[in-house]
Amino acid sequence: MGSFDVLLDGERAQLDAFVEEYRHSIEEVLDGLTEEQARRTLVTSATTLLGLLKHVTWMQRVWFEECVGGTTRDELGLVRSPEESFQLTDDDTIASITAAHRRACATARTTTTGLSLDTVVTGHPRGPRTLRWVYLQVLRELAYHCGHADILREQVLAT
Repeated sequence: MGSFDVLLDGERAQLDAFVEEYRHSIEEVLDGLTEEQARRTLVTSATTLLGLLKHVTWMQRVWFEECVGGTTRDELGLVRSPEESFQLTDDDTIASITAAHRRACATARTTTTGLSLDTVVTGHPRGPRTLRWVYLQVLRELAYHCGHADILREQVLAT
């Protein structure tokens, strides 16, 4: 294996580590909260802590199961838009959404096993993407929403 191959293996390991760190962080913001606190609306949008976890679960399913795996949102039973993915039902709980998130993460890991970052995936509605592009998009979204979650948690705990 040449030095370039080692660099690529290191890149994949680092991307996996960053994604895993943010996956853990977005779940961790719910630790010790009540169901009411997790559902509390503190901003003008429908964004809540539990809704954020539900959204990032949906987002990862879209990128890894639809874009990489090639299964459509309809086939996956997913809502169509990001806005809808934040909406909570009466059946949504910290435990149920956390379990769904963990299943989505496990599926994402399985879906990408054995694929190089240069693998071209064709499930994106706007055309082919590399797995590297998907990872960067997921990482961007997770980091963005972890920031939101940290601020909302501060607000929840302050009230």
